[in-house]
Amino acid sequence: MKIKKGFVLRTVCGENVIVGEGLDAINFGRMLCLNETAAWLWKQAQESGDFTAESLSQALCGEYDVTPEQALADVNETIDNWSKLGVIE
Repeated sequence: MKIKKGFVLRTVCGENVIVGEGLDAINFGRMLCLNETAAWLWKQAQESGDFTAESLSQALCGEYDVTPEQALADVNETIDNWSKLGVIE
């Protein structure tokens, strides 16, 4: 998986949000707010280019005090949300 071109993480009024930029984002009529952990995952996904739920969950375990099972469940939920919103491919 990878983040679709044109979607970026910004800080707006102290909130982490994914916004669409450019022509690819014309139909993206809202911002997606992310909590601190989801924003961290977005940055990891962006830095890696291609990512998997497993690679992000391993990174999450290295950064936060979370079990591998919980990390994978949380990452899968986050990726599912991103997929439904069309910000990853």
